[in-house]
Amino acid sequence: MTDATQSGPMLAADGTPLKQSLARSLRRQKMRALLLIAPLLFFVLVSFIIPIASMLFRSVENSMVSETIPLTVQALQDWDETSGELPDEAVFAAFAVDLKAAVAAKQHTRLGTRLNYEETGMSSMFRKTGRGMRKIDPTTDAPFKEKFIDIHDGWGEVLTWQTIKTHSVGITNGYFLNAVDMRRTVDGAEAQPESKQILIKLFGRTLMMSLVITSACIILGYPVAWILANLPMRVANLLMILVLLPFWTSLLVRTSAWKVMLQQQGVINDTLVWLGIVADTDRLIIINNQIGTIVAMTHILLPFMILPMYSVMQTIPPSYLRAAKSLGATNWTAFWRVYFPQSVPGIGAGSILVFILAIGYYITPEIVGGTKGVFISNRIAYHISSSLNWGLAAALGTILLAAVLILYWAYDRIVGIDNVKLGG
Repeated sequence: MTDATQSGPMLAADGTPLKQSLARSLRRQKMRALLLIAPLLFFVLVSFIIPIASMLFRSVENSMVSETIPLTVQALQDWDETSGELPDEAVFAAFAVDLKAAVAAKQHTRLGTRLNYEETGMSSMFRKTGRGMRKIDPTTDAPFKEKFIDIHDGWGEVLTWQTIKTHSVGITNGYFLNAVDMRRTVDGAEAQPESKQILIKLFGRTLMMSLVITSACIILGYPVAWILANLPMRVANLLMILVLLPFWTSLLVRTSAWKVMLQQQGVINDTLVWLGIVADTDRLIIINNQIGTIVAMTHILLPFMILPMYSVMQTIPPSYLRAAKSLGATNWTAFWRVYFPQSVPGIGAGSILVFILAIGYYITPEIVGGTKGVFISNRIAYHISSSLNWGLAAALGTILLAAVLILYWAYDRIVGIDNVKLGG
């Protein structure tokens, strides 16, 4: 037998095996580290993970119809919605029982609102029928078909019952179909009427204008960042205050100021007329359209482009340019072949930051965009606060999130996210 076998495992100072003691110490270190970051994890969970999960769930959840009129939904399973005929008396009898209970619980108006998202007029139909249910006793007043049709003609239309059956499923793709200008019908997915096709156009406008704003920030921000990085520190710090100055002013105030400046009787048009560039009768229309949104948002997001580029440019040694010039390169060649490639990580970081901020902006397009310069985020806000169609708002938000992730993935494949940095 060897000496190691005779002596047994190596022991720690307290007499326990060294391997076991090290494992216990490592577990304690991991636990302390976990406790230190636990508040941050909890904050991220509450403010980020749970809201996104809730949004994803709301975009497919559709339990209101089946929970409010369960007997009717069950009875409709035996009805052929493609026959062109109304459901039989059993469906109307079940609906009478369900609606009586829904009126007592004051849920019939919510159900009407939900179905009104799919077929206009359903909300008023349920409200009127709810008032008429006071005169109907589900246990003694059969038959019910003619009574419901007398209350509202809509109950005599096949489309009404098709809508109820089509949207009675617990998990639905209807919100996502609506988000891409389509709708769920008895025959499957169909395109919305041309007069209602707006959301795809808004998605395209949002992506296009966000790219234009990002490009404008690059063009305007790059020279500023270069000047800041190459001036003496005392002067650069003074100019940096001017770059950061907009952060000291409320976003709403800055946007409102642009509304004043861009209007036809505003500062910009008055200056152009005074200089004789445009006639007083031909003042530029640069408000309540895409131009106004692009101008205002470029100004607001420009610091988010300058700061990453400046922090990267600070790390580029000036000696590189001098070395290139000493080897015969012109100023342009030295800049384009030596300086610019090293500043690309700053451009990448600023572009990602500005684009993601721009694609979800709401206040600025709402104030200066009018009807032609609003983003998809304004439509999401409308469905949350005005139409109360949270399912559609969640679907729109989910699609927007997916689009950002796809673009982020494409950027990583083309440029490489490892090449993006905010400084030294």
